[in-house]
Amino acid sequence: ESAVISHAAVVECAITAVPDEIRGQIVKATIVLTKDYKPTKELELEIKTFAKENLAVYKIPRVIEFVEELPKTISGKIRRVEIREKDNGKDTDKIKQEF
Repeated sequence: ESAVISHAAVVECAITAVPDEIRGQIVKATIVLTKDYKPTKELELEIKTFAKENLAVYKIPRVIEFVEELPKTISGKIRRVEIREKDNGKDTDKIKQEF
């Protein structure tokens, strides 16, 4: 996360794993952008290139999702479980009620 967050366009980032048919799981970055940037394919490629320069190959996010905000707990911690459940197609409203 710290390598992706150090990119100028990124305000917040959560790294999770998503299922992949070939590799089993791949790295996914869920990113909140600064006000000056808009989510584009070019920016996605720029962030991936930036990550390649700063991370080992197996740590590079293969999937990037841009979001307005990350789900957080009352204390402000990122709720990665909610991101993973959303990626797996589960109802995140039920997850919120469980906690």
